[in-house]
Amino acid sequence: MTRTVVITGAGTGIGQAIAKTLDSQGYSLILLGRSRGNLESTKNSLSNRNSHQIFSCDIRQTNAIGEALRTSGTKSLYGIVVNAGVGGENHYDKKDRWQEILDTNLSGSYYSIQECLPYLKKNEAEFGKIIIISSILARLGVPGYSAYCASKAGLLGLMRSLAAELATNKILVNAICPGWVNTSMAHEGLQTFADALSISKEEAFRNAMQAVPLGKMSEPDEVAQLTAFLLGEAQTSITGQTLDINGGAIMP
Repeated sequence: MTRTVVITGAGTGIGQAIAKTLDSQGYSLILLGRSRGNLESTKNSLSNRNSHQIFSCDIRQTNAIGEALRTSGTKSLYGIVVNAGVGGENHYDKKDRWQEILDTNLSGSYYSIQECLPYLKKNEAEFGKIIIISSILARLGVPGYSAYCASKAGLLGLMRSLAAELATNKILVNAICPGWVNTSMAHEGLQTFADALSISKEEAFRNAMQAVPLGKMSEPDEVAQLTAFLLGEAQTSITGQTLDINGGAIMP
């Protein structure tokens, strides 16, 4: 049985790390992202690159997701990893990014899942899997990040609703909330904090790590390994749950 998994936002960071981990475990991947160049870079880094497909699409557009799935020729899906998202601040002015961030992080994730669901329901595996990559900021408030925090918190509500709705279809739905992860998005965030406080990026990093008991960022591969566990065929009982990976920054 072919285990085909869709990964959104697969061109960089956590999405790329997840692709590498799932490639090593024998999955067939459909990699989605806005930048075809980044997707090609991800695919070229995979050992079994001929087993995977890439499609450049904007997850805010349902027709683009559906077209990618139809073009892939896949008949069914074993799972989907909903990872695509944008970060950064927003402020209530003429350039407010509220709608852009909500449309991508929350609505785009919803569209991705809904377009994939008919394929998930056709899979012959005992259980289908949906993994949503949220954020520690689904649980914490940060000044200037109202759209990002709201979108990531919304993903947890989406996850719980879908877990209850799809249980009868034997589709397990879970979310992962990473804290600081060593990605370009995290480093851009650190630079933003540094600029706002007129300090160096290194000092901003030290300040950020004061709130992390382990005093370090997680690596993308750690999030990928947790994702792979939730996707694994041996995992048949976890659904509707949020798993935190944040160095102890919050302990709910």
